[in-house]
Amino acid sequence: MTPQAVLLDFGGVLADAPPQRVAPPELVLRLFNLIKGALPPGEIQRSLTEGAAAYAAWRDEDWPDEMPQAEVWERFVIADWPSEAQARTRTAIPRLSYDWAWRDGWHLRPGIPEALTAITERDIPLAVVSNTLSGAAHRDFLDKTGVSHLFATQVYSDEAGVRKPNPQMIWNATDTLGIPPPNCWFIGDSRRRDVLCARRADIGKAILMTSTRTTTESPDGWPDPDHEIQDGFGLLTLFHEYA
Repeated sequence: MTPQAVLLDFGGVLADAPPQRVAPPELVLRLFNLIKGALPPGEIQRSLTEGAAAYAAWRDEDWPDEMPQAEVWERFVIADWPSEAQARTRTAIPRLSYDWAWRDGWHLRPGIPEALTAITERDIPLAVVSNTLSGAAHRDFLDKTGVSHLFATQVYSDEAGVRKPNPQMIWNATDTLGIPPPNCWFIGDSRRRDVLCARRADIGKAILMTSTRTTTESPDGWPDPDHEIQDGFGLLTLFHEYA
């Protein structure tokens, strides 16, 4: 069946980036200046690194709500900082979250522009459905690369208040599009989050696009996708088979 809408994850599907430090030097320096040197850069780096690990562990909950940006920083990063440093950090949470989510090496995955163009040329709407600390960073990247206009809606966990594999993420997109989930495709790079989310949402086809995250994730205990592809060109080929 030709899909009536196609939903795509961001990281590992639309875009990818080389490995990056959990605590980028630019973010450490921004925080160091913001808190007027109340903590040395090494301690700021440690707080970010340990905080990211703790946040990642929390994100593995089964039916998760998303944690507001301010709570992420309060709970995982600045809890043991001096009170003045905490207060200064709170004044810049949206910008700091943006910088933490942003990847300088982001690039569209091979074949993605071609696949997005082919799908929209058939008047099939596209949506982004992605977990992130800052949807604004993802929106800006898609705008910068000239593809944001192709998406009818973009759903990000920090804005939605829930995160995959909670099916509400997908339902937010399909409700906006006005298209029943069984008539849609969803493309993600994680069995644990994306394929499971698609199954819970009753999506018509759950498609796994392999990425570095896919290769480090055990497939045991998680649902299998309907199709497995390598990149945007694989999506384009699959679409032409059904279109």
